[in-house]
Amino acid sequence: MAKVCILGGGFIGRFYADSLHGQRGRDRVSVVYARREETAIRFATDYAVPHYFTDMEEAIKHSETEVVVIALPNNLHETAVNLCVKHKKAVLCTKPLGRNAEEALRMTKACEEAGVFAGYLEDLCYTPKFMKSLISVKNGAIGRILWAKSRETHPGPHSDWFWDIDKAGGGAVLDLGCHCIEIARNFIGKDIKPVEVMCWADTQVKPIDAEDHAIGLVKYENGAIGQFEVSWTFRGGMDLRDEVMGTEGTIWINSFLRTGFEMFTSGAGEGGYVAEKAESSSGWQFPVGDEAHELGYTNMFTDMFNAMEKGIEPNETFYDGYVVNAIIDAAYKSAKTKLWEPVQLPEWRGQVGVQKPSVYNEYDADHWFIKDEILPNGDKKVILKKKTTGEIIELETWK
Repeated sequence: MAKVCILGGGFIGRFYADSLHGQRGRDRVSVVYARREETAIRFATDYAVPHYFTDMEEAIKHSETEVVVIALPNNLHETAVNLCVKHKKAVLCTKPLGRNAEEALRMTKACEEAGVFAGYLEDLCYTPKFMKSLISVKNGAIGRILWAKSRETHPGPHSDWFWDIDKAGGGAVLDLGCHCIEIARNFIGKDIKPVEVMCWADTQVKPIDAEDHAIGLVKYENGAIGQFEVSWTFRGGMDLRDEVMGTEGTIWINSFLRTGFEMFTSGAGEGGYVAEKAESSSGWQFPVGDEAHELGYTNMFTDMFNAMEKGIEPNETFYDGYVVNAIIDAAYKSAKTKLWEPVQLPEWRGQVGVQKPSVYNEYDADHWFIKDEILPNGDKKVILKKKTTGEIIELETWK
């Protein structure tokens, strides 16, 4: 059993506690820190946490703290990580790791140099649908990955600091794009280097300094493309979808909003909370059976604690968080310059010099294969390219 200290008694801290304590989990929250005493007391009462603090260092160094879970605003992540390093406590940090790549790399190196276990809490890379689809991709079921697209949109985050560009470090790209980018990296291959980014971003609805809507393309060294679509302006709840296209198949995933559980209510009864970012408790509703599990939290903590016990790296590391931050930095630059911007990765630990695979597949000694197709009448048509002349031809086999 791990004794956990959660830093932050708000929305995400409560999700983490629900996941750790749910389903008779053996890992327990023993210490909580919150900036406001009333928040700390309420959290401690709700989750039967024996020790609460409004001093972060006191919470981290407490004798009942074995693992620290950071559920704090982005501008406090580095401070919290450095305190964990100081007191030699394992640390798990919520997304995004930093407000930028420089912060993220400093945190990564600080933990590595101190020999402190560090895990990146990227929950959407642990959802049941994602994990099953990733196994299929790694087994080659859809061939070589060409394009991975991820979308997260909702009406906007729940706390004031998200909307403050200085505290948060950015808007929808940093808040939501970090999920989408890491999802695409997993499908394409985390050892494949991201090389450049093209991004459009704008502030369309909210009276803030950061962007509330963005679309971006991330080009990888092997020719694959990652795409993210993020918004704080979407109305109707939270929409989480992924699409993966390979040379031999396609995967579509709908993780939230429309998951097969639909209900209509006139608003009778107690109403109240339906699902994260739901905007109404009447009309058509899309509840989630086990929200913490469907959002990946339970699988995420299982991986983290298993890795810690075995002395190995978890599936999502601080280094992964650093790479994501570097891609986001390039996206923000591209949004300003309107150009493809290179991803700056002075610390790259994956493959180097990967080449885009050849598109030429041989049909016979004289032709390259383009495609074949069965026509409505049952005939078969094959499209080919002559090797010598480059002429495109078709062969038709009548039924």
